[in-house]
Amino acid sequence: MYKNVFDTLEERGYFSQATHKEEIYDLLSKPGVSFYIGFDPTADSLHVGHFVQMMVMSHMQKAGHRPIALMGGGTGMIGDPSGRTDMRQMMTVETIDHNVECFKKQMGKVIDFSEDKAIIVNNADWLRDLNYIDFLREIGTHFSVNKMLTAECYKARLEKGLSFLEFNYMLMQAYDFYYLHENYGVNLEFGGDDQWSNILAGMELVRRKKGDSVYGLTFTLLTNSEGKKMGKTAKGAVWLDPEKFSVYDFYQYWRNVDDADVIKCMKLLTFMPMDEINEYGKLTDSAINEAKKRLAYEVTSIIHGKEQADIAKKTAEDLFENRGGKSEDMKTYEIPSASLKDGIDFAEVLVNAGVMKSKGECRRMIEQKGVYLNDVVVEDKFYQLTEKDFDKDGEAVARKGKKVYYRLKIV
Repeated sequence: MYKNVFDTLEERGYFSQATHKEEIYDLLSKPGVSFYIGFDPTADSLHVGHFVQMMVMSHMQKAGHRPIALMGGGTGMIGDPSGRTDMRQMMTVETIDHNVECFKKQMGKVIDFSEDKAIIVNNADWLRDLNYIDFLREIGTHFSVNKMLTAECYKARLEKGLSFLEFNYMLMQAYDFYYLHENYGVNLEFGGDDQWSNILAGMELVRRKKGDSVYGLTFTLLTNSEGKKMGKTAKGAVWLDPEKFSVYDFYQYWRNVDDADVIKCMKLLTFMPMDEINEYGKLTDSAINEAKKRLAYEVTSIIHGKEQADIAKKTAEDLFENRGGKSEDMKTYEIPSASLKDGIDFAEVLVNAGVMKSKGECRRMIEQKGVYLNDVVVEDKFYQLTEKDFDKDGEAVARKGKKVYYRLKIV
């Protein structure tokens, strides 16, 4: 029996708002609906916030619907003002096109693009060559400036200044919905809660131009139990590209989420059955760590593959459970033996290894007793590393705080 994917999205906590809930439910009651989600290529990698959207697309695809991933090669040249207090940095066409190609590769890990089961389109194909006067006459006439200024994405910017460039963004995104409805039979747009105003604008444009009914649905942004966006670390965003955010750090990010966020993340970011998730939801106190390990493994497997997830899991177990801070797969920094004869500044080594951003940061952490060498707190902020700090295999382990380990190896 066909299960309506709307029930799945609601059960797992994706669903937030719908323009016409009953109509959308009926639309999704049978397979074959083409829908789209937009991605503006503001970086050369997707991040965990995008991952929620990719999971929604995957659930829809598994239910027999066709995802259209809309790359914002055109809208990206303006930048979405939603959720911003300042104007986005302008990007070149070359940068935008490069970012689009990076997005395509990453999406393929979660969504099946074979045999037109899902497609990727780029609004650069229809937006970049638009004649501005024609666009204003055909599209601009359907928009009320008064109504646009009441949209949340613009209200927040009016105090500090909203450029006319950004003011055009809503028109262009609305045009996307109209274009995809006309050319790809799209009747449904999905997006994060911050896209509500833009989705409504697109629906209204289709209604005014065609007289057709189309719909919109928004899903929950990835936030923690305090309502703050997840996906930020001291190193910056949690990227899906392992070159920008290592697989091990990615695994550890999910391994260390707050207890209150584990079950929510399982529902949104894994394909684990709900019965199994609900069992994990019964765990309390230290037993919740088992749920965190499972979450980290599942999410890492989806994005980076099972083999990489296995390595990250083993590394974490070696460091924190089995071998007291050593793992064959841990990050390693090699030190020439000659440099150790007269001693080498430990802070400099940690900076060169990438453990710290600067010597100043390192020395401040040493003062705060947050730096360890072979599980011993380093007391001297000018400590000189010598051969006596290494074991018979020429190895030592440096640690920052409780979680960041590096192996130092003599070569």
